[in-house]
Amino acid sequence: PKIMLARTYEEAIEIYIKYSKNILGIISDVSFNRKGSKDYSAGVRLARRVKKENPFMPFLLQSSDMRFFNVAKDIRVGFIHKHSKLLLQELRDFLNSYLAFGDFVFINPEHGEEIARVSDLQELQEILLTIPNESLLYHFKRDHVSKWLTARALFSIATVVKELKVTEDSEIEMVKHELYHIIAHFRMYKGRGIIATFDIDRYDEYVNFSRIGNGSIGGKARGLAFLSSLIKKNPAFKGFEDVIITIPRTVVLGVDIFETFMETNDLYPLGLSEASDEEILERFVLASLPEEVKLKLVKFAQVIKKPIAIRSSSMLEDSYYQPFAGIYSTYMVPHSDKSEMMAAQLGDAIKCVYASVYFKSGKSYMTSTLNLIDEERMGIVLQEIVGQAHGNLFYPTFSGVGRSVNFYPIPPEKSEEGVVNVALGLGKYIVEGGMSLRFSPEYPAKVIQLSSPEMMLKETQKSFYALDLDANQFTPSVDDGINIRKVDLNTALKDGSLRWIGSILDMQNYVVRDGTMYEGYPIVTFANVLKYNSFPLAKIMKETLRIGQKEMNQPVEIEFAVDLQAPAGSPAVLYLLQIRPIVDSRESLGPSITIEESDSAFIYSEAALGNGTISEIKDVIYVRTNNYKPANNQQIATEIEAINAKMQKENRPYLLIGPGRWGSQDPWLGVPVKWSQIAGARAIVEMGLENYSVEPSQGTHFFQNLTSLRVAYIYINTHVNKGKIDVKWLDSMQAQNETQYIRHIQTESPLILQIDGREGKAVMYYPGES
Repeated sequence: PKIMLARTYEEAIEIYIKYSKNILGIISDVSFNRKGSKDYSAGVRLARRVKKENPFMPFLLQSSDMRFFNVAKDIRVGFIHKHSKLLLQELRDFLNSYLAFGDFVFINPEHGEEIARVSDLQELQEILLTIPNESLLYHFKRDHVSKWLTARALFSIATVVKELKVTEDSEIEMVKHELYHIIAHFRMYKGRGIIATFDIDRYDEYVNFSRIGNGSIGGKARGLAFLSSLIKKNPAFKGFEDVIITIPRTVVLGVDIFETFMETNDLYPLGLSEASDEEILERFVLASLPEEVKLKLVKFAQVIKKPIAIRSSSMLEDSYYQPFAGIYSTYMVPHSDKSEMMAAQLGDAIKCVYASVYFKSGKSYMTSTLNLIDEERMGIVLQEIVGQAHGNLFYPTFSGVGRSVNFYPIPPEKSEEGVVNVALGLGKYIVEGGMSLRFSPEYPAKVIQLSSPEMMLKETQKSFYALDLDANQFTPSVDDGINIRKVDLNTALKDGSLRWIGSILDMQNYVVRDGTMYEGYPIVTFANVLKYNSFPLAKIMKETLRIGQKEMNQPVEIEFAVDLQAPAGSPAVLYLLQIRPIVDSRESLGPSITIEESDSAFIYSEAALGNGTISEIKDVIYVRTNNYKPANNQQIATEIEAINAKMQKENRPYLLIGPGRWGSQDPWLGVPVKWSQIAGARAIVEMGLENYSVEPSQGTHFFQNLTSLRVAYIYINTHVNKGKIDVKWLDSMQAQNETQYIRHIQTESPLILQIDGREGKAVMYYPGES
C-alpha cells in the first residue's frame, strides 16, 4: 500500500474522491489550509465529509489540543494527542486494528469478544467455514475483510470480496462458501511461476511448486520453473475456453540434498567403482536420507491425493547446449492414505534415482559426452501424475511430445510448423518409442497413419502404459518400470477413457466409425480431438511450441499430458511436464555440401540429420536382413551391446545399420537398445524391409540424445523408393565378428560420409571413393 500526502483540504478531497474505493484509512491533522488560508478545524470538516459518505472508513485525528478529543468522539473517529508519551504505540495500535495491518480478529458482535484470529490468507481459508454467520456478517458490512486483504497487497482478491455485498443473514452462508472458493482459486493461481520454500508447518494443497534444500535444482526442475513462469506471464495460455493449462503439483529436492546423502553415507567410492547396477542400488537403498527430508516427505504424502512420479533433475540434464533425456531413472509411487508408508516408498524411489547416476548406462553416457561422472550432481522432481484411477490402474486420457521443429515434414507440412506425437496412457509409451499418432499442429486432420483401415490397423497404438495402484507392487529395482503395466485397448474401452480419442473398426463392413459406441475393433485415432476439435489440442500445442521456442530462443521439445475426465462442469486440463532445447543439427556447421546420388556410394538418403563430412569410420555393424524377425530384437540388442563395449574400449567409431526404429522399447518396432548400448556409434541407419516398415519417431528420448550428440542419422526404405543401401556389398565383405543376427565388417580405408544438413541428404561412399 502507498501513502498519499495532502497539504491542503482541497488536495485531501481530491485524493479521497479519486481513490475512495482503495483507501484503507485516513490520518489527519486538525488544522491546515483550506481555500488558501489556515482553517483550524479543516481536519474535522474532512472527517465529517468522509464519515457521512462512508461510516466505516477508519479515520484518525491528531492534535496537540485535547479539546478535539470529544469532537472526535462525537463524529466516531479516532484521536491521538501529539504530546502523548505513547504516541507511537497508539499510532501502531490504530494501524493494526483499524487499517488492518495486524491479525484479522473475528469478534462476537453482541459483546465484542474475540472468536478467532488469523495472520494470513492460508489461515483465513482454513477457519473461514467455522466462523459464525453473525460475526462474518458484522465484518462484511464494514468491509473489514476487503481492507485486511488490501493491506496485504492482495488487491485482485480484495476487489472481488468488496463486491460481495451482504445484507441478510440468509445470504452469508452462501457468501462464506463463495469466499472460500475465491481464496482457494487465488492461492492456486498465485503459486504459478513461483518456487516456494517447503515449510512443513504451512505446506498444503494450494502450494503448487516448492523446493526442499538450498542448492541448484537441476535441469529438469529449471525447465518446469520456466514453464510455470511462461504460463503465468503469457495471456495466450488463458485464451482457450473450458481448458486450464498448468504444471502438475511439484516438489523439488536441490542437489545439496544429493551431496549430503552421498557424503554422509560415504557412497562416492561405491558409485565410482565398477560395481554392478544391482550392487549399487542395494547399498543406496540401505543408506539414509537426511532426517529433515524424511519429515517433509511425510508431510508431502499427507497433502497429495494422487500418485507421484520421482524424476531425475541432474545438473547436466536438459542443458542448453547438450540436452539429453532418459539416461537416468524415473519411478512412480501410487498414492496411499498411509502417509508414513508412502513417504518411505518416496524415499526409496529418490535413492533409486540417485543410484541411477552411477548405473552402467549413466557412466557410458558421461564417457560418450566427455563429461566426468564424479562431477554430476542430482536434483529430484516429485511430481503428481496426471490422470484418473480406473480400478487398480492409473493413467491420463492421453500424453504427448511436441517439437517446434519437424525434421521429417510430409508435404504440405513445413519444418518450422513443428510436430506432435500423442498416445493413450502414460507418456513413457511415446518416449520409449511406442507406436504413437503423429500430426502437424498446422494440419491436425491430415494424419497419414489414418489414411486407410489397413494403415490404421498396422500403424496405430495397440496397447498403452498405466501405473499399478497396488502399493505392494513398488519395490526398489534397477528396472524403473517395475510397477508399470502394459495394457491392451479393450481395457481402456471398458474404462471409458477411450471415448475421447478412439474409433471402432466395423469388421463386417470394414469401415472405421468415429466414437466408441459401436461393435468392432478399437483404434486410437484421436478423431474427436483432431478432426472434430472437441479439445483444442492442435491450437494449444501450436501456441505453446511457438512461445517456448521464442522464449528459449531455439527449437524446443515439450512433454505434456491431458486429463479430459474432469467432473461435470469442470474444465479439461492440459499439464505441461517438461521442456528442453533441441540441438538443431540442420544448422550448418561449416561450408554447405552438395550431395547427389552416385554409383560410388553404397548409401544414399534424402532423410538425414547432421552436417558436414565424417571421415573416421572404418567399421560397420549391421543386422542381418536375411530371415530377419522382430521377435529376435531383444537378443540382437544384447549382441550389439557386447560389440559396442569393445569398440568404445578401442576408440573405434562405427556405422550402425538395422531395420526398424533404433531405441524403441517395443521390440516389434525395432531393436530395443538403450543409448549406452550403442554409445560408440558415429552414425546410425534405420532401414525399412519389404514387410517391415516403421516411420522414424521424433518424440523419443533416444532420438533427442541422438540429435543433441550430433550423431549422424540416416533413414532408408528402398521398398518405397526412399534412398538406397548396398546390403549385398556388406554381405560380401569378410566379417571381423559374426553371430546369428549381426555382422561386423572393417574396411582398409575410411568410409566417407557426407551430410547436407539443410537439405537433409546424406551419402556414404565405398572405401577409397569420395
